[in-house]
Amino acid sequence: MQLTVTKDMEAFHRALLTSAKEGRRLALVPTMGALHAGHLSLVEHARTLADTVAMTIFVNPKQFGPNEDFAKYPRALENDIKMAEKAGVEIIYAPDAEDIYPEGYSTSVSAGPLSTQLCGKFRPGHFDGVATVVSKLLLRAMPHVAVFGEKDYQQLCIIRRVVEDLDIAVDIVGAPIIREADGLAMSSRNTYLSAGERGVAPRLYDTLVNTGREIIMGNVTTKAAIADAIKLLTALGFKVDYLELRDSDTLEPMDGFEPPARLLAAVWLGKTRLIDNIPLE
Repeated sequence: MQLTVTKDMEAFHRALLTSAKEGRRLALVPTMGALHAGHLSLVEHARTLADTVAMTIFVNPKQFGPNEDFAKYPRALENDIKMAEKAGVEIIYAPDAEDIYPEGYSTSVSAGPLSTQLCGKFRPGHFDGVATVVSKLLLRAMPHVAVFGEKDYQQLCIIRRVVEDLDIAVDIVGAPIIREADGLAMSSRNTYLSAGERGVAPRLYDTLVNTGREIIMGNVTTKAAIADAIKLLTALGFKVDYLELRDSDTLEPMDGFEPPARLLAAVWLGKTRLIDNIPLE
């Protein structure tokens, strides 16, 4: 298929219909743009699961709090289009906010109890905004499969719950975190880091790996290992929102290691909030 780029829903549907008429399996990669290698890895994974890959590019105002970075969130649509096309995306839907939330729009999707934990505890309403926009995008595209990155692991779990609860006929697939050479998880927000902060930022991943190793080996209790990790991160200049061990499937808190498990963290480094997680196996 020739690349289609549109912000118009009807044009988006026409492109999707062309793909469907050809009997092509459709994968959707929802993004907020400012693409990097992590996003492109989602496209690469999607191409193994479907014949046509569509991408949405939309900075969703409903998932940003009143004092968060919606206004300054990086936007680079022209470059995003070039990167997406080179990666094999065939349909790009980049709507305006007025198209997603027209005048009089008043409905939202509650992300449920999980939305008030971990990141949700520090970003009230964030996951309801995510659940709302993802539901709308999935219903507009009706893909066979949608691919999300595991870096936003809580988001991935919530989207799986929403899709199951609302009977949206799509398979939700998680793709592994893509990291810089020094271990820092790739994120559009990494551009906020100063040169000095960028040098410190990889220590978050190092700390997760070392803490995970301690928990698996059982040399200390999970509580003690996490307390030591928080103390270390604080000494390095991070402000820790949370560092917790959770069940990988349910995100229920865990007092001790029992697979499948995830070690998840959210920290501040200067004015930049970083999130990361690792599986413990």
